[in-house]
Amino acid sequence: MTPSPLWTSTDAPAATGGRAAGTWTTNGISIDTRSLERGDLFVALSGPNFDGHDFVGGAFDNGAAAALVSETSADSLDGMPGLIVADTLEALRSLAVAGRARTGAKIAAITGSVGKTGTKEALAHVLASQGSTSFSKSSLNNHWGVPLSLARMPKDTDFGIFEIGMNHPGEITPLVSLARPHVAVVTAIASAHMAFFKSLEDIAHAKAEIFSGLDGGIAIINRDTEHFDLLATTALATGADRIISFGRSTEADMRLIECLSDTTGNSVEASWHGKTLNFRVGQPGVHWAYNSLAVLTTVDALGGDMDTAASALAALPGLPGRGAVHVIPWGNGSIRLIDDSYNANPESMNAALKTLGHMPKDGGRRVVILGDMLELGDISKAAHEALEAEIIRNDIDIAFLAGQEMTALADRLSSTALGGIADTAGELLPIVMSGLQAGDIVTVKASNGIGLSRIIKKLTEPAPVARAANGT
Repeated sequence: MTPSPLWTSTDAPAATGGRAAGTWTTNGISIDTRSLERGDLFVALSGPNFDGHDFVGGAFDNGAAAALVSETSADSLDGMPGLIVADTLEALRSLAVAGRARTGAKIAAITGSVGKTGTKEALAHVLASQGSTSFSKSSLNNHWGVPLSLARMPKDTDFGIFEIGMNHPGEITPLVSLARPHVAVVTAIASAHMAFFKSLEDIAHAKAEIFSGLDGGIAIINRDTEHFDLLATTALATGADRIISFGRSTEADMRLIECLSDTTGNSVEASWHGKTLNFRVGQPGVHWAYNSLAVLTTVDALGGDMDTAASALAALPGLPGRGAVHVIPWGNGSIRLIDDSYNANPESMNAALKTLGHMPKDGGRRVVILGDMLELGDISKAAHEALEAEIIRNDIDIAFLAGQEMTALADRLSSTALGGIADTAGELLPIVMSGLQAGDIVTVKASNGIGLSRIIKKLTEPAPVARAANGT
């Protein structure tokens, strides 16, 4: 059966108050010509350094079915099909509102200082076999990404899973008002974006904004955070009917009893209202055990089958930049590469180092390639220095570092533990290529702005010939 169009030249103008140019139907929505798929509606957004209307022609060259453009730049359509509106971002938000209103889907919104993307991806994975599931792709969690994700939700969706991020107070409230979730999840409170907050309590208040979108729904909260009471009180005061908690705490509704980690994942035992759950999570790192608890409680809150979801976690695929594991031929052997390069703060960095520390060396070394943790403000120097203790605690042999903030860590490492430091990922790349050895287990982690994905790309690209023992 042919799927129904996502938007048409009839319903999109009705949703936005715009006017159609030509007759068209679209299968998806894109705001980037580089990732646009044939049949998409291209939305010409404008930012401080670009104007999406400059790319309308390229969008049609790439197969766009229509373009959403502003009245002042309507000539960018150049006779092609489109939707003409007063403001393209506001029109995208209107499509989000209409997309949310026309579906009977059960909606979950997820935020947190760490774990929100992994939890969202895992939740979408386990629900895919239980109904039509629509979810935020990648980390589309900001003032563009959330409305885009909602506007992409088909009418016949059963489950909608949406990630909501922030780095300033007040940013979550307007986004969750679009999603209007039945279930709102806070994965953790940690010292991310401290450049914009005075304290962890202020971050907790900002994350608690997600509950403002509930109208008689369920709040799911990490019981182990010291800010649980603040979050729970806010949830009940702003619309939640009930609270479900998860964590190691004996007071948690979904309680982690045991987690046995290995190189390919975790064997988890949990307790849920007196019932024992034993399941496998197909990603390494204890933090994935915590993510899985949030996932299973959310499945239950959305009306899904928890046992089916728990079984599906064993086949959880690796996420690029968020723990995906690559085994790469290297010299006369191989290296095992853990790609956690997308983002970092002190808590997630410690979790990555702990995951590496649990992996057997198998004759090689434990190696980290680390880049700056950004937006930490006044705590940045101390936070980077503190990584030394975690490196020692987890028996990590050598560190390669990129970024200005990482000099604080470099100054504390011994000469044998410091493999090299550079200002940029590009400058660090040749040092890494010559410094890795067959048998190494390598974790790569940094804030996304440092660009360590460049090193991941180089390490994982097919090699025309076998690399020498030192990788060159």
